[in-house]
Amino acid sequence: MSTHYKKNRPTIVHIIFRLQTGGLENGLVNIVNHTDSQYKHHIICIKHTTEFSKRLHSDIPIYELHKKEGRDLSIYSRTWKLLRDVKPDIVHTRNLAALEMQGPAAFAGVKIRIHGEHGWDIHDPEGKNWRYRLIRQLHRPFVHQYIALSQPTANYLHQSVGIPISRITPIYNGVDTERFYPKKDQSVLPSGFADSNCLIVGTVGRLEPIKDQITLIQAFIHLVKQIPNSKKFLRLILVGDGSLRSQIEDLIEEEKLGDLIWLTGDRKDIPILLQSMDIFVLPSLAEGISNTILEAMATGLPVIATHVGGNPELVAEDTGILVSKADYKATSKALATYINNAQLIKNHGQSGRDRVEKKFAIQTMVDNYISVYNSLLAAT
Repeated sequence: MSTHYKKNRPTIVHIIFRLQTGGLENGLVNIVNHTDSQYKHHIICIKHTTEFSKRLHSDIPIYELHKKEGRDLSIYSRTWKLLRDVKPDIVHTRNLAALEMQGPAAFAGVKIRIHGEHGWDIHDPEGKNWRYRLIRQLHRPFVHQYIALSQPTANYLHQSVGIPISRITPIYNGVDTERFYPKKDQSVLPSGFADSNCLIVGTVGRLEPIKDQITLIQAFIHLVKQIPNSKKFLRLILVGDGSLRSQIEDLIEEEKLGDLIWLTGDRKDIPILLQSMDIFVLPSLAEGISNTILEAMATGLPVIATHVGGNPELVAEDTGILVSKADYKATSKALATYINNAQLIKNHGQSGRDRVEKKFAIQTMVDNYISVYNSLLAAT
């Protein structure tokens, strides 16, 4: 990262709920890492940060507010005071958990206020919760520009929240094609888990209900029971950790599939883990624009994903298969399509890589954010 900074760089304060492993946080880190020669970045975590912050290339200020569980009214005054001290040119909040900090930003005198909608919460996977919609409507006067990471999200903001189209900028996530690239590498796998003849299915994501890894495991179980001798060559990798882990472990033990399924826990070596896979599956109940789909496509993997959120904008007919959410039989059928069809795996994987390079390169995303920031700065 260049250390030749421009003088008088504008200051941007990014406000998020927690700096942890996740698509939203990954996108933020990518933006900061690619623009820190142009802007002074600060990050406010409503809760706290984690080891994930080490992915930041620069030693930028990170503030942890350690919000208490439930209603913590002090969070508003503390955010206001912090913003008064930092005096940023721009405040950029992300998702509903941070949207309420737009009020303190306005009262702190921040002239440019941006809000990004990245995806849905498990409590509102389709954006139908009237309370959440009301919160977004009440905060409309505080936000100058919205960034929507998928077209369905942009439509929701316009049609359900009442945001004028002129105040919504769609920006797709971008993926680092130098960090994620096609290569077959099984060195990361546990000893004895798989050999070169195995077909490895994998997913990456927090083990939380919204990601619905349970359906993927059920699909895998269904496939193993249907295909003779499949225990000899089918394997499943689940990368991530979270509240579903014990339930997943119980299901695996009940079906006696511990030798076929590897729960990696939370990992930082995602590129090499993806390179150990042959097929990527994202069984989420809701998504914005999934970083993990883009990373899998950049790695040259065919993708099976649920037909939700922005997934149809990423997965084309020549790069993978879309299935109904929470439908283990449809997911199992899609997996079966690839079994014993190495050429289809190769073709879809190559098409996915090509699609990422043409449409979802990280520099395209960064340039779009720079355009939004600079146009708003020029207008003030």
